[in-house]
Amino acid sequence: AVIVNEFGAVDIDAALLKGCALGCEDEEQVDEGIYELANGCICCTVQEEFHPVMQKLVERRKDIDHILIETSGLALPKPLVQAFNWPDIKNYCTVDAVVTVVDGPALAAGTFAIDPEAVAEQRAADENLDHESSLQELFDDQLSAADLVVVSKGDLLSQSQGFEVESLLHDQLPDTVKVISVNAGKIDPRILMGLDAAAEDRIEQLTTHHDRHHEHDERHEHAHEAFDSVTFEAKDVDGEQLLEALKTFVAQNTVYRVKGILALKGKPLRQVIQGVGSRFEVYFENRWEPDEERGTKVVLIGKNLDENAVKLHLEACIS
Repeated sequence: AVIVNEFGAVDIDAALLKGCALGCEDEEQVDEGIYELANGCICCTVQEEFHPVMQKLVERRKDIDHILIETSGLALPKPLVQAFNWPDIKNYCTVDAVVTVVDGPALAAGTFAIDPEAVAEQRAADENLDHESSLQELFDDQLSAADLVVVSKGDLLSQSQGFEVESLLHDQLPDTVKVISVNAGKIDPRILMGLDAAAEDRIEQLTTHHDRHHEHDERHEHAHEAFDSVTFEAKDVDGEQLLEALKTFVAQNTVYRVKGILALKGKPLRQVIQGVGSRFEVYFENRWEPDEERGTKVVLIGKNLDENAVKLHLEACIS
């Protein structure tokens, strides 16, 4: 079974997984295997949304070998792993491993500082620096919970950049945590399973930025509360026009992530668009079904995004 959590209102990742069918024999089996938790961060809705889904899966445990939880990239690992110590989950499930995916080119470009103590010292020395949760703190907390680290987009790194990224990560990780690099997202699933880490047994020993803020009674918001998610929807579009419109908007605004499924004029196949920072990738997926409603849905995640401004810009560029 797969639990997919999306920060935006539209669950693009779940739609892509269903399109792949995950080796299922029919549509009903696909629907039974994928659980969507959209429009929010799973670490903040553990009790309300995640727990009920896990209870359903526990009831179906004879039919399930593994449960893969794909969280939002803005999720804190600790609250989620802690849920596996609740009796009605712990009696039946264990966290085989926490796998943290690191964007290789972003780390190589210095997007994330790798020294949390240096960041803390800078913040203490300069009262003008943001003291709320940041991407840096989120990165640190996700890395500290990892049992395995996967560096994505290894094919976009030079050999020297690859060595530098792995060295930076190894400096911050225990020797027991392995770092592997993957190209174009391709990885043998057997590498991700069977680690027997039982992460829930040690999670309380993990002190995160989020914990430290609360220990000092600081006014503190979880990182994703500083981010905005905007959804753009349309009918059939010109893919090249929309891509250029997105590139222009990203260049002029703070956008970290773009993902979407496009319905192209005169094309029977869906087009998938993926963007991280200024990097974009587009590719074709499976066909639109005859009884399926065609439509374009794109999600942008960033800071200080004005929903009306996004929609007006994109509509003007593709009209």
